[in-house]
Amino acid sequence: MFGETMDNIFFHIDVNSAFLSWTASEKLNKGETLDLRTVPAIIGGDRDKRHGIVLAKSIPAKRYGIETAEPVASALRKCPGLIVAAPDFRMYSAKSHAMFEYLYSLTSDIEPASIDECYLYYTPIAHRYESPLAAATMIRDHIRETLGFTVNIGISDRKVLAKMASDFQKPDKTHTLYSWEIKEKMWPLPVRDLFLCGKSAAAALSKLEIKTIGDLATTDLSVLTSHLKSHGKTLWEFANGIDDSMVVTEPPEAKGIGNSTTVERDITDRAEASRVLFSLCESVSDRLHKHGFKSMLVTVEIKYSNFRSCSKQAGLPAPIETADALHGAIMPLFDELWNSDPIRLLGVRATKLVDSSEPLQMSIFDFEAEKKATDDALSGLSESNITDSERSLKLENALREIRGRFGKDSVKRGL
Repeated sequence: MFGETMDNIFFHIDVNSAFLSWTASEKLNKGETLDLRTVPAIIGGDRDKRHGIVLAKSIPAKRYGIETAEPVASALRKCPGLIVAAPDFRMYSAKSHAMFEYLYSLTSDIEPASIDECYLYYTPIAHRYESPLAAATMIRDHIRETLGFTVNIGISDRKVLAKMASDFQKPDKTHTLYSWEIKEKMWPLPVRDLFLCGKSAAAALSKLEIKTIGDLATTDLSVLTSHLKSHGKTLWEFANGIDDSMVVTEPPEAKGIGNSTTVERDITDRAEASRVLFSLCESVSDRLHKHGFKSMLVTVEIKYSNFRSCSKQAGLPAPIETADALHGAIMPLFDELWNSDPIRLLGVRATKLVDSSEPLQMSIFDFEAEKKATDDALSGLSESNITDSERSLKLENALREIRGRFGKDSVKRGL
């Protein structure tokens, strides 16, 4: 078993309470003697005005029941002596850059997940180290001693399990969670601890008497999909350690066109999210058209109100450029990714760009897929169109011409 399942080894590297840890490190570098990581402290809004939300918390603050994304006023009620420090995003960016610069010196097989976490594909560099644990220890020691903050590292043969492992006991720890360890190490945990299981999903599972990750893993899949649709399947797969994804690296010179927006009010409704995503697709479509490109790969990004980010991408059967086609490709990804928690930011990105004038050579499989899509549409089964139809191209060009003459707000689509 060991030799067969150890072909792929992944690290998930996560800064411990990143914003608070980076703030504490910076203050110590400037001569302050109090380490915010050792006392009840948070990074958030103004203490005197008691506004804003908790962006990060120390482990002592966590013991008071303080949670990320809760109002600062609420945190102060739980712990009146709480230290509140203001965020410094410019400094956070510099700390993050220093960490990633070090990790990229070890390998190029890195997939950033956010400003403070990433996946590292260990297998190609395994020959340099005695073991995965030895490599993880070296990484943790270097970051602590050279950069002044700590990280947790999760190790597994599955990316999602590496992510779960890095959330085990903190700080400055390495944990393994291989696929053959999930029953012992992961199944006893509360279902809310499962990656991408938000409060709404956890509440729905609780009504089904699903309390632990093990309960979820052994529940009939049809029951989960009937209540949580495709997200239920995703959670069931994660609970069973099913994840075939690889580390996705993108070279700096990779071409891509994207757009994102931070919404004024958190989005909790799919229809509202769809409208925002369509607006982003229109922007991306205009830029694709302007530069003469079509896309073969689309990505949707979600940042929740607690600042946790996630994304999902999919390849396309044919290159596209219209907003209709982009939106049609993005929405199934959104539905699979969204865990029903409030959304702060949405993003759309088009990559694997090809020249619009480049002829498309279709195979018999393409014709079969096109026929199936047509049949599905005729039978009312197709929810979206992910090809650039002649009608969509004509409509898009007409809208561009009108907006070019009379301004970008002169005509809007009804959704």
